[in-house]
Amino acid sequence: MFKTFDEKLNEFLFVIALPFLLFFMSYYGFETSYVIGIKSWEKAPDFMFSSVYAYRVIPNYLSVHVTESVIFIVDNYLPSAKNFLLKQGSFFYHSTFLINVFFFILTSVFLDKIFKLKPVTLLLNENAKRMLHLIAVFFIVIVQYVPTNCDCLAIFFYVLGIFFTLKYWQKRKRSDLIVLGLIIFISTFVRETACLNIAFFAAIFINYESLSERNFVFFKETFFLVLAFVLPYIGLRLMIRQQASFAEGIYFVKNFTSPYNLLGLLFGILSLYFSYKMSEKTGKLLICKYLIFSSPYLVMIASVGLFWETRLFLPLIITGIIAASQTEVERTKEEENLNRYQS
Repeated sequence: MFKTFDEKLNEFLFVIALPFLLFFMSYYGFETSYVIGIKSWEKAPDFMFSSVYAYRVIPNYLSVHVTESVIFIVDNYLPSAKNFLLKQGSFFYHSTFLINVFFFILTSVFLDKIFKLKPVTLLLNENAKRMLHLIAVFFIVIVQYVPTNCDCLAIFFYVLGIFFTLKYWQKRKRSDLIVLGLIIFISTFVRETACLNIAFFAAIFINYESLSERNFVFFKETFFLVLAFVLPYIGLRLMIRQQASFAEGIYFVKNFTSPYNLLGLLFGILSLYFSYKMSEKTGKLLICKYLIFSSPYLVMIASVGLFWETRLFLPLIITGIIAASQTEVERTKEEENLNRYQS
């Protein structure tokens, strides 16, 4: 009984308490030029509802209503704390923190579940598993020097999608695939990076052997996921008309000439290389296939994003860390699962 209590306490400390403290420190212990501006915003700024930001429906909705709720609670129930809170930042900034830390903790919980699915021999050691989990958490916290209202939500849905992808890979339950499609559908209302769950699914299930043998059994599942992304993506752009529906500008030249952007690119490359070196043969192959299937995203962030905002590399980095936790599956087992799926 005491062992079970000790295990649950340790899990709470490593999966919830420590990540929360790290996240809190990143928002209230350090300030960047990005943070100084955001702390002065009293409410969700108008630009969030124009241009490409207008399509991030769920985070914008949360920003407006959580900010209103925080103001209402402070004015009516915590008036003595109002001056103290405003010294630390605007109500909008505090609301952004509350939204992001909530989904960040959920992300940490599902990362823990992923590392428990089918670990490599190294991760059979609980301490090694905790360290890998902590590395993933640190990367998420580090990129918070550019706080937004959508990144933590997008990462949560991405990690949740990876969890159900790996569950479907192991058990071939149709319900897991349907849930994955639903996750992609909903997360498209958060950010366009929802499509990266399709890239991860394709990297897991599509391989050279199946293509050479003309075995297209998993292509219809991939097509189902593509539809789950494309339908809301197109629907949003038909319902919400914006002059700039894809990007605000082209920054390709700036990304490869600015020292800051080059440092951001180097950070992304070295972080992914770190995961690649940690991975077994299967994990390395998974990373390579994932980079191929996510190449449209890589082109997009090189063209319309800024490398200095390293949060753009976060899905790739998290994928690399998760790939390092995956072990090789014997071909006989793969064939057994495939036969079971076809029967």
